[in-house]
Amino acid sequence: MSVFDAILLFLAGFLSGAANAVAGGGTFITFGAMTLVGVPPIVANATSSVTQFPGYITSTLAYWTDIRHFWRGALLLCLISAAGALAGAFILLALSNPSFRVMVPWLLLGATALFAAGPWLKPAPKPGHEAAVGSLAGLLAQFVTSIYGGFFGAGMGVMMLATLGLTQAGDYHRLNALKNMLAVVVAAVAIVVFVSGGVVAWPQAIVMIPGGALGGYAGVWIARRVPQNVVRGFVVAVGLFLAFYYFGKG
Repeated sequence: MSVFDAILLFLAGFLSGAANAVAGGGTFITFGAMTLVGVPPIVANATSSVTQFPGYITSTLAYWTDIRHFWRGALLLCLISAAGALAGAFILLALSNPSFRVMVPWLLLGATALFAAGPWLKPAPKPGHEAAVGSLAGLLAQFVTSIYGGFFGAGMGVMMLATLGLTQAGDYHRLNALKNMLAVVVAAVAIVVFVSGGVVAWPQAIVMIPGGALGGYAGVWIARRVPQNVVRGFVVAVGLFLAFYYFGKG
């Protein structure tokens, strides 16, 4: 890894952390930076899970006041999420890099469209004070979302928040707290599988993680000065660039 690559990855980690703090979509940036410096797509995808994980934890801790009121009821969803993430991560490891590379532009286009539609997918408040586990349909929806999250994390948060809004009780902040808690489970399971499979690029991850931490802190400053739509537009542009980049390479 050259000095230029290290600087690029650190900046990508910083922008990723800032984007996640303001509008989300940081995975697009870390995944894209690693592929541009020559990291194979499966490794870049797995390493992005590692670099995003600290942000999931801090987001969950920020919502701890809400989570402690319903964590017992959310345990079943956590188990479902773990099973789905395990399946998704093993599916990724079963693929070769050429096979995954063919899928990447389509995954990026879908995730970018999902992310762009995020403001319209925010769940409307539902009656009830508890974000209850809900119906069988809710468990199945979370299982499918977790498979996607274990396989390819970009856009997982938006997808999860949308499905939880359709199937669970509680206001937006309670659902967002539940989403963050489940995202920690999905990411943790996927990371264990990826580390066991030897597909994490640790030098690149070590460079990006502190950048992401600084970016997440700076995101608070950015959120007060830069409109969220501007940050969202930047992330969408990155996603589209990467999608067409991979279409061109194919």
